[in-house]
Amino acid sequence: MSYNFLSLVNDICGRLNEVPLTQTNFASATGFYSQAKSGINSALNEIHQDAFEWPFTNVVRTDTLVVNQARYTSPTDTKSINFDSFRLKGDLSKNVQTTRLVQMDYEEYLDKYADADFNPGDYANIPRFVFRTPTVGYGVYPPPKTDYELVYEYYKLPVELELYNDVPLLPEQYRHMIVDGAMHDCFIFRGDPEGAAAIWDKFKQRTKDLRKLYQNRYEYVRSTVRDSQGRLGRGYW
Repeated sequence: MSYNFLSLVNDICGRLNEVPLTQTNFASATGFYSQAKSGINSALNEIHQDAFEWPFTNVVRTDTLVVNQARYTSPTDTKSINFDSFRLKGDLSKNVQTTRLVQMDYEEYLDKYADADFNPGDYANIPRFVFRTPTVGYGVYPPPKTDYELVYEYYKLPVELELYNDVPLLPEQYRHMIVDGAMHDCFIFRGDPEGAAAIWDKFKQRTKDLRKLYQNRYEYVRSTVRDSQGRLGRGYW
């Protein structure tokens, strides 16, 4: 069975004994079908809002730093950035090894290094620190003296499904969870508040279980004490 916007809507149709849609009439369908489409997107938004860092929204990105430029904008689909993931990519031609950047508080940057925003050439070197900017972007210090490659990870926002073959970010094994959430809106549309309440409870329990599976995981406890160079301790407990 395919996994896309059309198949999810038809899952709802199958549960409620409605005629399934096709690729041909999907875009023009109205009434109950329009409510089913809206319900699918509402369910997906509810799931994505339940946690900031779902693994299925993780993106590994590589930016090429600009000489003497300290601040950078994040991708437009950014939900949150993992500031522990920033590292310079090793490049022998630039005489740089793969090095993890240490996160610096933005206020500390303003207190100690803000002059680099106005006179970056005076401070340009190999970046050692990264900081979060108020615009959901990031900055590095020192400003880069050449076009280093910077690798980091972020979590992306969901994109609303529109076309029949659009595919959700949520893995296919959770398609029934999406349909449960969408069924709530369909029961409301049909004037069945009791059915809506029952399926909503089921949907929220599945969301809770998903969060337990993906969010509440602790492989080990590690030291957060940093050495003289700002690196985290490597001890395991």
